[in-house]
Amino acid sequence: MGRQPCCDKLGVKKGPWTSEEDKKLINFILTNGQCCWRAVPKLAGLRRCGKSCRLRWTNYLRPDLKRGLLSEAEEQLVIDLHARLGNRWSKIAARLPGRTDNEIKNHWNTHIKKKLLKMGIDPVTHEPLNKEAEETEASNVELQELNGSLPSSEDTENCSGDESTHLLSFCDKIDPSLMNCLWGDDISNPLVDPSWELPCAGINHNMDGFPSWNEDCAWLLDCQDFGVHDFGMDCFNDVGVMNNLSTLEMGNKQ
Repeated sequence: MGRQPCCDKLGVKKGPWTSEEDKKLINFILTNGQCCWRAVPKLAGLRRCGKSCRLRWTNYLRPDLKRGLLSEAEEQLVIDLHARLGNRWSKIAARLPGRTDNEIKNHWNTHIKKKLLKMGIDPVTHEPLNKEAEETEASNVELQELNGSLPSSEDTENCSGDESTHLLSFCDKIDPSLMNCLWGDDISNPLVDPSWELPCAGINHNMDGFPSWNEDCAWLLDCQDFGVHDFGMDCFNDVGVMNNLSTLEMGNKQ
């Protein structure tokens, strides 16, 4: 079974409250105090719902009720409480004497929320709206401090321009004949210095300055294969010496 209705809807008046109804409700609450709101309409002689009587008294008729907009101190208190409690307006209103939860909620939606957005604060999380961008920028700065700042595109262009200028000034100091040989297509004048002496005079040379291997060169006949005697090791050909070495090797093993 569901919850019973607070009153019989038949014959219950709806709409704005009149001044006579407000007087009846005020006199009853001041005389008898707050009791079960379901019984208040019958005891006070009102043709109203119990919930309507409670809201009328709480939001409009109670003597300690404050009127007007919230002050700056109250707004700051609401912001601090909202950061901890969220949209629990009844608990927030309990910390502000004389203010109702409905009044605080309306003031939050119409004034405080817009003020926070203009200040760059998220009214839901109460954090800066650009917090993610600031964290990313801070992490990039830390990486640059650890690894060293990277050169910009302008610095790279200036550096490449300086290197090219230095290279051109260096090339101007080089012999033009050397540059023509290195970078030019003309090889009619190879780089051959007269002081370079070839192994044998009278040998035909090609255009690169090297001897022609097709010609008979007498100096090639002087080349011979190296033998043992060239290294002073011809003594090992003696049979007696080899026997002595074998005897010493056997003695070391024993």
